[in-house]
Amino acid sequence: MRAYRQERRCVRKFKKFERGKFMSEFLFKGKKVYYELHGEGEPILVLNGIMMSTESWNAFKPSFSKDNLLILVDFFDQGRSDRLDFEYKHDLQVDLLKALLEHIKIDRVNVVGISYGSAVALQFVLKYPRCVRRLCLFNGAARTSSWLTEIGWAWNEAAKLGSGRDYYYTTIPPVYSTYFYERRLDWMKNRAKKLIPYFDRKDVQESLIRLTNSSEGYDVSDRLGEVECPTLIVNATDDVLIPLVEQTRLHEGIKNSEMVIIPKCGHASMYEKPMLFSSLVLGWINVKDEDYESIFA
Repeated sequence: MRAYRQERRCVRKFKKFERGKFMSEFLFKGKKVYYELHGEGEPILVLNGIMMSTESWNAFKPSFSKDNLLILVDFFDQGRSDRLDFEYKHDLQVDLLKALLEHIKIDRVNVVGISYGSAVALQFVLKYPRCVRRLCLFNGAARTSSWLTEIGWAWNEAAKLGSGRDYYYTTIPPVYSTYFYERRLDWMKNRAKKLIPYFDRKDVQESLIRLTNSSEGYDVSDRLGEVECPTLIVNATDDVLIPLVEQTRLHEGIKNSEMVIIPKCGHASMYEKPMLFSSLVLGWINVKDEDYESIFA
């Protein structure tokens, strides 16, 4: 009962760190959820990939908050949100998002998801269609294929070894295209220096295993026709984790969708093509006219 009362009250104290920008937390199912609000205007809720956090979007915050309210959140087992001690599926993260919107008193948002975030975004719009105005899905799929499931098993085995180095070199190189990797090799080496100590932590290893397991069995292939909001699907030719054939099935199944294919780009499209990523998101969300009927008058 005490946990329930705490959850109902949530945590309403905001920490202001810049004008129009806030970082805070609230309780959902008795667990802490960390989120950030930046700017004001048409709201954009951006959902992390599996190994990301709110900090992963630092470079995008100025552009995304210039004319919009940017909402960032760490899923359970990510960033500054609580780490769990039990297995779960995506539906827990979906309901976390609904609780967040209720907490910040916003009824309807534009949702942007990449990879893991795309899967959660799809399930969110299916469960709460009235909460979503427009949808952007980057490097996503309608299901966790057998291919991706077994890649996840390999990630988990690397995590169980307890070595951040082993986990990094098992998981990170395939996230990027060879074009990007060769061109940004110094950046990749700095990435390794930052992430290997992080992956060395036992609590992080356990969280990543749970996050990976939460995607096993995910499949909304037969429900794509239920998505009615305008949807932008962005694919990458060199995404080896979610091949193009899986990504294009989203466009085939979602009737009110448009598809963009980025050439010579891997799974982490937001880092490989940051300007294009930002342009696609902001253009899709902020354009006012959906029909342009005057063209055909």
